[in-house]
Amino acid sequence: MKSERDGINPAAKPSGTGCVECSAVGGWWLHLRRCVECGHVGCCDASPNQHASKHNAATGHPIITSFEPGERWFYDYRTGEFFAGPKLHAPHSHPLDQPVPGPAEAVPSNWQTLLHE
Repeated sequence: MKSERDGINPAAKPSGTGCVECSAVGGWWLHLRRCVECGHVGCCDASPNQHASKHNAATGHPIITSFEPGERWFYDYRTGEFFAGPKLHAPHSHPLDQPVPGPAEAVPSNWQTLLHE
């Protein structure tokens, strides 16, 4: 199915419930973002490792959406614009019982001092 914007694949499933790269190395994140072309879940730009933006830079996949409960915005890296996008393959967020920041066992006690502005 082709969306009205290039870079959106409504059938792409999320890669998991947390940041793929942070999970692989025992890291942590503040908020999660989902690539709407391939489903990659990465951490936001305020997170220490900024994996969602790094995924965009490495792949050229241009659009993300929030992977946080209750948030339904899309962002296009090409234009710097937020917009309302199409319905995507579920799930639309990480589990409600997953803490923010997360995962709980990996978040350092001084996490607030480690965030990017």
